[in-house]
Amino acid sequence: MNPRILLESRDLVKRFGGITATDHVTFSLPEGARHALIGPNGAGKTTFINLLSGVLTPTSGEIFLDGVNVTHWSARKRAHAGLARTFQINQLFADLTPIETLMLTIAERENAGAAWWRPVGARTDFVDEAVALLAQLGISDIAHHRVGELAYGKQRLLEIAVALAQKPKVLLLDEPAAGVPEHEREQILDVVAALPKDVALILIEHDMHLVFRFAKSISVLVNGGLFVEGTPEEIANDPRVRQVYLGEEEVHV
Repeated sequence: MNPRILLESRDLVKRFGGITATDHVTFSLPEGARHALIGPNGAGKTTFINLLSGVLTPTSGEIFLDGVNVTHWSARKRAHAGLARTFQINQLFADLTPIETLMLTIAERENAGAAWWRPVGARTDFVDEAVALLAQLGISDIAHHRVGELAYGKQRLLEIAVALAQKPKVLLLDEPAAGVPEHEREQILDVVAALPKDVALILIEHDMHLVFRFAKSISVLVNGGLFVEGTPEEIANDPRVRQVYLGEEEVHV
């Protein structure tokens, strides 16, 4: 029995003036996938993720989330339907604490946005869920620190926690370790590896060792188009991929 397809694009195109940033990309993501999206700088990876998540509107083509055509849905409506994402540069509120940030996200998910700030005892369910997410991400120790004062690696982990608080079916991770000092990257790698198996994941990442550690399948974008797809072994050994992207660097899979 074939796995359920949770996210799909059909002949997706995005043009900015005379530039084609996404060039007729047809793609599908099954339930439980661990999929990486790679390609040279300017290949159109983030544009493609922005189209999938509703940040951008396609020039043509269609997007389906769990079988429903969401091409013209807003990012917020897609998030409520189960599509969450992180960004290259985090979108957190610097003056909130992590516990407040997660309670706000949970309240928004439950259509109770006005209730998140009430005294802690008023919504113990929100508090309990937020505390559990902080523990899951290994950042319980910074629960009551101001977000703007946190180390960047902790902010990236909090952003993943915020995405998980939306209870997504699909999670899009746009370079989760970007800008993070080397000594903090390992914690992010461990967190990504341990994310719930029932959530389908797409990872954009330039670090090939992270990609090959994480992914069960890989798509390579070049000049906005889908160049090749395959298993990590197939991608690592494909001479065309080496020529346009990986170079001669030895990658162990």
